[in-house]
Formats: sequence, structure tokens, C-alpha cells
Amino acid sequence: MAPSAKNRQPWYFVVIKNEVNDKVADLMMEYIRRNEEKQIKKKINISSGINSTAKVIKQAPILVLIFRPKEDNWIIGDNSSIACVQNMCLRATELGMGSLWIRDIIYVSKKVAKMVNHEDLELDCVISLGIPNVKPNPRPRKDLQDIMEWY
Repeated sequence: MAPSAKNRQPWYFVVIKNEVNDKVADLMMEYIRRNEEKQIKKKINISSGINSTAKVIKQAPILVLIFRPKEDNWIIGDNSSIACVQNMCLRATELGMGSLWIRDIIYVSKKVAKMVNHEDLELDCVISLGIPNVKPNPRPRKDLQDIMEWY
């Protein structure tokens, strides 16, 4: 029921669980291994973030893969139309569930799309869902005056 630019509803959902989640996490770990040398040369470290995400994916009982069409005319408004992700995360919270909006999937998105037989679509992001075993503190938020002004 999320709104979308021009009501295009540019999303397609694939729900996976259990051993398929493990395969996704394994793809992410494989990506880290294959790219460690490149990261060292460029003096960057994306491995720790991807590693943490892979652990979350292995622990989550459910992953929702959010796809969008592969289109040449993909418009900027469609990108913001992935408001459905926010809606799912908010609803999960209302239901006492934990959720995590995962963007690190981009590193292995083509392989995951192939694994679930959706090479015709672009994997935009993933949501992990489950019952949290801890209640983390709220993430820090910017002060309103730092991100908004009135005229």
C-alpha cells in the first residue's frame, strides 16, 4: 500500500528463508574474500560492514528481497518509490519484530537475482525480519536544525 511516483509500483518481492538466507550470506562472504586485495590497495574497508550484514542475514529467519524492473527509463522518482521498504520496517516494529534495511546486497545483487531466478529484475535492497534477541539503543539522529530550514 506504499505510495509510489506516478503510481508505478516499481517493486517485486521475493521472500526467502533458512538455507537460502545462508546462501545469500555465503555469497557476501565470498565477495569479501575475492576483493580483500583490492580493498587493501585502495585503503578502504567495506569488509567489516558486509561481514556484519552477512551475520544478520544468517540469523534472520526471513529475508524479503526487493526487486525493481531493469529499465532504461528508470526515473529518479522510482528510486524514492521504494517507500514500501520503510513501510515494512515500521510495520515490523509495530508487530514487535526486528527488521534491518540492507543495502550491502548490491555487492552480490546479480548473483542473488540469478539464484532466485529473477535475472530479469534489479535487486535494490533486502529487509531481514525476525524476533529480536536484543533491544538495541536507538541510532543517533541529526538535530532538526541541522537538516532543515524555514523561509
